[in-house]
Amino acid sequence: MRNNFLFTSESVSEGHPDKVSDQISDAIVDLFLAKDPEARVACETLTTTQLVVLAGEIRGKGIMDEDGNWAEGVEQEVENAVRDTVREIGYEQTGFHWKTLRFENNLHPQSAHIAQGVDAAEDKDEGAGDQGIMFGYASDETPDFMPATLDYSHKILERMAADRKSGKAPFLEPDAKSQVTLRYANERPVEATAIVVSTQHAPGYFFHKGEGDEAKYAELRSYVKGVIADVLPAELLTENTVYHINPTGCFEIGGPDGDAGLTGRKIIVDTYGGAAPHGGGAFSGKDPTKVDRSAAYITRYLAKNIVAAGFARRCTIQLSYAIGVAEPLSIYVDLHGTGTVEEGRIEAIIPQLVRLTPRGIRTHLGLNKPIYGQTAAYGHFGRTAEGDAFPWERTDLVDALKAALT
Repeated sequence: MRNNFLFTSESVSEGHPDKVSDQISDAIVDLFLAKDPEARVACETLTTTQLVVLAGEIRGKGIMDEDGNWAEGVEQEVENAVRDTVREIGYEQTGFHWKTLRFENNLHPQSAHIAQGVDAAEDKDEGAGDQGIMFGYASDETPDFMPATLDYSHKILERMAADRKSGKAPFLEPDAKSQVTLRYANERPVEATAIVVSTQHAPGYFFHKGEGDEAKYAELRSYVKGVIADVLPAELLTENTVYHINPTGCFEIGGPDGDAGLTGRKIIVDTYGGAAPHGGGAFSGKDPTKVDRSAAYITRYLAKNIVAAGFARRCTIQLSYAIGVAEPLSIYVDLHGTGTVEEGRIEAIIPQLVRLTPRGIRTHLGLNKPIYGQTAAYGHFGRTAEGDAFPWERTDLVDALKAALT
């Protein structure tokens, strides 16, 4: 395990084309779960210039029958959810406008062959919706128990979006990316060596370097540096910190008009910024019976509680599943040499604290609710558990872990 190194994570804003797709897909998940908490949803979204296309498989009471006929009014609700999501992000541009974009709905009934393997029977729990491996991670680098590089990358863009919507920074448009590089000493972040922010801006506001109004470029740069200074701890920003703000120059054409977006292409942004493994499955657009989503949430929950309980400074947990089989095939815990107890003891105790079947996970965390739209930008982890939102961020397992392991 290295003690001294540079590490980098990136984030993208809610207006990034892939994130637009993620938010639309999760808006559909929320719409259907509000109608039927047991709804099955696998919704993929394509966004491009003045076009949104939905595709995927669904099933649920009051939504669509087995022949693919929509319940009364639901098809229009789907389109309304799409347009409302785009409007809330802030796209009212010639190349992508919530009111005038073309919309295609290609959702259809879930395969009966998949349903027979994953529905619960009277004598057994429902099986996993697919095979796969899922990872959860936590670190004590930040109060959010997240890798600092990703935590700061998210918060820079989240703050910029809030300023754009409040009118504080009217020159900003929805599409943006950030990247933070930190130098670590003895595994702790001690200095920001490089920070990258590229943001879409209002037409005519910013010009290529060496052309146009350099004062406006200076204003944009000053604004972004101010956001960075508010987000990062002051001790990390030094005379050695290098800033790359809109390094290529003009960025007027952005969002789905500048680059096509697809659901599920930002899985590292969604999780741990590269600081932990990822099983490969995306989250957005999937109802919580899919272990790609629910098992990733429970592994984060378990890892966070282990670190919060003081049993390690870093923790990675892996679960694996087979389609149609309820119980996980394996449980793996890695404390990265920072633990105060043996990993094997934690692996043995976890199933006694949380039932790790798909239904057991959903019941423990309360996942059969329309809570997913807010997860689809600025990360699924390191967020605030409040009410029904982000239940996998709670640390309510700490006392049980301490009782079992001390």
